Amino acid sequence: MDFAATPVLENDVVRLEPLAAHHRDDLVAALSADEAARTWYTSVPTAEGMAGEIERRLAEQAAGRMAPWVVVDRRAGRAVGMTTYCDIDQGNRRLEIGYTWLGASAQGTGVNPAAKLLLLERAFDVLDCIRVQFCTHWHNQQSRAAITRLGARQDGVLRSHRIMPDGHVRDTVVFSILAHEWPPVRIGLEARLARHRA
Repeated sequence: MDFAATPVLENDVVRLEPLAAHHRDDLVAALSADEAARTWYTSVPTAEGMAGEIERRLAEQAAGRMAPWVVVDRRAGRAVGMTTYCDIDQGNRRLEIGYTWLGASAQGTGVNPAAKLLLLERAFDVLDCIRVQFCTHWHNQQSRAAITRLGARQDGVLRSHRIMPDGHVRDTVVFSILAHEWPPVRIGLEARLARHRA
């Protein structure tokens, strides 16, 4: 199995489609109300930079380093964000889920846990990963809380880990889910989605 492949993944809440240039307009529309684009500790693409970000992700996929999807809210019928497998290490059967952003209208709607359930099912049940990790900025409390709600455990903090585009140095918080932890994590995600459907 190719960890950088992007088959369509779907459930009744979201459809993850291979990212393509034609998603640009929907993604820009999702971004227009997204305050995160103006938050210093996130890396949400700008409207002007969206086409370039799509091209960058596709180039990373061609090099085998990333698997980029667009997140389609099935209720809205349009793309509301992007997500990827990144930091792919196929030989060691591990990858990271990251470079994820959702427009404000999709946040708190069940879209994020539904998308993460699909990505984790593929990682553990299809690709036979032994570890899936998540990384975020130390100051991004919303992202840290969301990752914890998924059932991931915090591994630690990589201090002065990355120089960000604006020049500040990021401390990165690392979380992971291991293969033996996946069954209860799945149950938790399915229970969260059941509450959103009710």
